Amino acid sequence: MTIQIGNLSIGVQNHPFIIAEMSGNHNQSLDRALAIVEAAAKAGARGLKIQTYTPDTMTLDLNTGDFFVDDKENMWTGKTLYELYGEAHTPWEWHKPIFDHCKKLGMIPFSTPFDETAVDFLETLAVPCYKIASFENNDLPLIRKVASTGKPLIISTGMASIAELDEAVQTAREAGCKDLILLKCTSTYPAEPTNSNIATIPHMRELFDCEVGLSDHTLGTGVAVASVALGATVVEKHFTLSRAEGGVDAAFSMEPDEFQSLVIETKRAWQAIGKIQYGPTADEKKSLQFRRSLYITKDMKAGDTLTKENLRAIRPGGGLAPKYIDHLLGKKIGKDASAGTPLNWDLF
Repeated sequence: MTIQIGNLSIGVQNHPFIIAEMSGNHNQSLDRALAIVEAAAKAGARGLKIQTYTPDTMTLDLNTGDFFVDDKENMWTGKTLYELYGEAHTPWEWHKPIFDHCKKLGMIPFSTPFDETAVDFLETLAVPCYKIASFENNDLPLIRKVASTGKPLIISTGMASIAELDEAVQTAREAGCKDLILLKCTSTYPAEPTNSNIATIPHMRELFDCEVGLSDHTLGTGVAVASVALGATVVEKHFTLSRAEGGVDAAFSMEPDEFQSLVIETKRAWQAIGKIQYGPTADEKKSLQFRRSLYITKDMKAGDTLTKENLRAIRPGGGLAPKYIDHLLGKKIGKDASAGTPLNWDLF
């Protein structure tokens, strides 16, 4: 199973598709957004994702009840939803320059639309694929709209039950989606490794017969690296130039040097999976000479008897295998042999 997005092939036979999620880390500066694009490319990201919405397409401009964040454990407490989305949104007129800069630097640019108008707008920019966010994976009309474009679709699975995921997957496929990627996601910010449950990744691949990956809100690279070992072919992490400079998502975003480490270590994890292999690899064969084997340890004459004093299993590996020592002790050699002679059958 391989999915083609732009010039990139996604599947277990290919390097993981590592995506830098800009989200609101541009802090309402186009110059900063373009600097994030450059830093992500330099760090080795193969894709860059933004989000396409306005405060009005996301929520209502109210400051009471459900529209006000009043949870002391929430990093966004004290703000209205409308204010938050105003801070975090990427102005639509920025999309083209951001996408153009990504393409110039060899990255695949795409976005998460949050309503049908966003999909229509992104279609004018010829995006190569789409992402559905965890909080929208129950919005079946939106999934249907995106799937109808026929382009590869990535869906984050945060909070969704198996039944809800089944609805989302069926909706996407019935609406025309042929290339589907599900990302295991824990929708807390930041997320704890203990809540990541990445053992779900191979189960999800089998259950839905699609490509799988990870949308990761944990700190560090450990969870992402482990996910690749479990079969994740896509990894998405939030990306910022500097957490110290703040921003709505900065607290759980990776800085450039951390992201570069993510790219390197996930590639190593993918390379390490390999195949079921026993016996020496081609590169190991030259090391066989340094295994233990049987050597004469004292000068001996023809007719002398092999004992524990003149025969030992030592390095290197030029003699018979150590497994023969019990069989050979007490036997007489038929030729003279000096100390350091590898024990071989022609001595008898």
